[in-house]
Amino acid sequence: MPRRKLGRTGFEVSIIGLSGLAFNRLEQEAANKLVKEAIDAGINFVDVAPAYGTAEEVLGVALEGYRDKIVLACKTGRRTKEEATQELLRSLKRLRTDYFDLYQLHALTRMEELEIALGKGGAIETLIEAREKGLVRFLGFSAHSLKVALEAMRRFDFDTVMFPINFVTWYRENFGPQVIELAKEKGMGCIAIKAMVKGALQPKQQRPYPRLWYLPTDEYEEASMALRWTLSQEVSVAMPPADERLVRLAIKIASEYKPITDEEVEKLRTLAQNYTPLFKSDI
Repeated sequence: MPRRKLGRTGFEVSIIGLSGLAFNRLEQEAANKLVKEAIDAGINFVDVAPAYGTAEEVLGVALEGYRDKIVLACKTGRRTKEEATQELLRSLKRLRTDYFDLYQLHALTRMEELEIALGKGGAIETLIEAREKGLVRFLGFSAHSLKVALEAMRRFDFDTVMFPINFVTWYRENFGPQVIELAKEKGMGCIAIKAMVKGALQPKQQRPYPRLWYLPTDEYEEASMALRWTLSQEVSVAMPPADERLVRLAIKIASEYKPITDEEVEKLRTLAQNYTPLFKSDI
């Protein structure tokens, strides 16, 4: 599987990662099998968070023996230093490791959250001190708001940004190119989420995948175009949807990776008009 540089971190990461959310409430045996499959296929980037239910405990067991083979990323959803420190130490214990390669502020959504997290006594102080103590190596954040993501990037020298880079939101809402452009300018690694997504579920529409709150691209040709389109942007790694079947589909696509063609780009541009964007621009 191809690898790319993760910004200025010095890490070379697989073009797709393994999302910890796929391991929430997963039986340990199934989790062990999925981790082995992923690593055997060449995946070396794993991202998890306390918000993902039982994922940390399950992955803590499943990753035993693989720690030195992977770039392990975790997050905190807490916004104050005190709470974020408690969450960091709990995550380290659950994942049976003494350090994270990347530690991120999770799901920055509103400007008020950003002010708290980056202010005096905010979670950013936990990240900085943890880096000084060797508990984490690099610092990042995830967001679903253009406005908040761009402001976070301007306000603090993060090493990575995790953000939705999806063909529907890109073509329908112009949502994403601004983050990629600023990340490139600042030498940050861009971790793409929501690559294999068609769009939002409609009201009363049943979830075809219980773990997912959106409609994924689950047919091979469309999923391949969607994932390869995201990887044709200046991103380091793309995270597949949090479902075992879709993780395996993404592994197959990434293992056979070839750049997207102009013809496929035009197909996606047309397809995007048929779907409801998962996110809307707020700038």
